[in-house]
Amino acid sequence: MAVLTKKQKTVHAKPERLAELAEFRFRLRRFLGFSETAAEAAGISAQQYQLLQVVAAVPEGSECSISYLAQRMLLRHNSAVELVDRAERSGLVRRVADVADHRRSLVEVTEQGNRVLTTLVEAHLAEIETEGPELLHALQQLISGRQSGKRNGTR
Repeated sequence: MAVLTKKQKTVHAKPERLAELAEFRFRLRRFLGFSETAAEAAGISAQQYQLLQVVAAVPEGSECSISYLAQRMLLRHNSAVELVDRAERSGLVRRVADVADHRRSLVEVTEQGNRVLTTLVEAHLAEIETEGPELLHALQQLISGRQSGKRNGTR
């Protein structure tokens, strides 16, 4: 990741590439804003919604440990523990003992958590049907601009 130093205050990117990046970020942030609002309307935090998604979407034959959860949510282990604690107190998830390794616990979605998750997934899929094409278009603009820059020998 490039970081600008105090001497490098000017960004040397083409204005059209900056505009494409800004548009993509706007579309992405708009969807994330929708997600935050929808989660709050359902009575949970956006982070709890993400937690429910990760736990419910664990690949077949796998289990959701705190470490897995932390990795998928880009959290530190202790932050994942605190998030699970709050979600457990709210009745969204429960901890169960790992029969293979008694030192760790696994996380499962409760019936209540599943009801909330189902409602939010339906709302998010509807939003993606509506706003997804514009988000996809913004991403495609970024990718096609990058590809044409590579073909022309520029970056």
